[in-house]
Amino acid sequence: MSLTSQDPSMIDRAEEPTPTAVEVRDLTYNQVIFWAAAIGIVGGIVATAYYYLLEGSMHLVWHRVPELLQVQFPGDFLVKNYVWIAASVGGLLVGLTLYFMGLPGEVAFVVDKVHDPGRIDMKQTPAMIVASLFSIVAGGSAGPEAPLVQVNGSIGGWLGTRMNLSLPTVRILTFCGMSAALGAFFGAPLGGALFALELPHRRGLEYYEAIIPAVLSAILSFTVFRFSTGLSIGGMYHFESIPPLTLMSLLEGAVLGAVGAAVALLFVLIFRVVGYLTEPLHHQTIVLATLGGLSIGLIALMFPQTLFFGEKQIDTVIEQGATYGIALLLMIGLAKMLAISCTLHSGFRGGFIFPLFYIGSVVGLAISLGFPQIHPTIGMVCLMAAVNVAITKTPVSTTVILSVIADTSMVPVIVIASFTSFLLTTEVSLIKTQRSRMVPAGEYQPANSDRPAVSFGVVEQA
Repeated sequence: MSLTSQDPSMIDRAEEPTPTAVEVRDLTYNQVIFWAAAIGIVGGIVATAYYYLLEGSMHLVWHRVPELLQVQFPGDFLVKNYVWIAASVGGLLVGLTLYFMGLPGEVAFVVDKVHDPGRIDMKQTPAMIVASLFSIVAGGSAGPEAPLVQVNGSIGGWLGTRMNLSLPTVRILTFCGMSAALGAFFGAPLGGALFALELPHRRGLEYYEAIIPAVLSAILSFTVFRFSTGLSIGGMYHFESIPPLTLMSLLEGAVLGAVGAAVALLFVLIFRVVGYLTEPLHHQTIVLATLGGLSIGLIALMFPQTLFFGEKQIDTVIEQGATYGIALLLMIGLAKMLAISCTLHSGFRGGFIFPLFYIGSVVGLAISLGFPQIHPTIGMVCLMAAVNVAITKTPVSTTVILSVIADTSMVPVIVIASFTSFLLTTEVSLIKTQRSRMVPAGEYQPANSDRPAVSFGVVEQA
């Protein structure tokens, strides 16, 4: 039936203009720079507060409480069993947090939201803060970079939404928050910003318009964080100096990159097996997290080096790792893979970048011990890069970050190891929400908030 033959009132309603959405606006470039700077400063303050809260909690659980218990209950029982008891209690607290406060997203969730709708919901921030603190303090193999990225990224997105900005502009401010978090955490502002921009994709950085604001936010956050905490500026680790690079060094970088890709694939296999074994408990949040804590503690009883996320433990590998021997180093690497898998599959919240660096450091040192012609620093740093890149798909930022925190002049070798690993693992994905900015939502496997936010396997390349 034609419109003209309908009731007049229907004609009137048909001609009424439909309600328009809230009008959005864009910022000028100078305004974007201003808000990027503001987000960077706020991000540095947030990172500082999280740092002191985390350090205080770690000191309480792993120093003060054992000392008090030893006074009250003298003997060997607590000395021998405190690690697995503390990790199990921490797992229970993680499970209770997730059960009562809800399941905060993880890396895959953040990547998904960066693409669409371009911001991270702040409603999940409280649960992420509490759950990640319990996870890290309990000794889980997950670091503070993921919670900091989600918290600071949500601040940038919230600010853009409050100002009714367009989606591209909101996304830029979200990237600024993420970059502020990583710039402070890594101690490498440029590398942190590039990591935030590379992470949403599997084949390279695509949101190029956010580079300058993101780097500015990372610089200011880094400055505020280092000033507030008093932490040193520059190399985080003190590797042995390497001799002048030669063409053979470049070849070693390529070979080590291939080895790192193979190590990452072994990690994928272990992760998938642990995921299969924990599948029946995925909806038993409290039980699963408690068992995860127990597993982390039991692994640490055999290999204490696997406890925590690895940032400080890498120093121990640099200083004492050569005394462990090849076999023990490789066993520690395997145990760390298992610890990371138990951590992530049990619902613990945190990042996996430094745990991956740690795996690379012990395997790289083992290789240099087995093949003395490979310098230990080259072996460790190249494997750190290759293992991380195979999982996160961030060859450029990983090269920059490692060149800064390792305080070495071996960028050509690191970049060769990174890109070799990247090219050999293009079809292997940890973060299934990574995709091209041109691919609409729905043409990838989305993150499921009721399941672990990370998954491994061979997947379609977006």
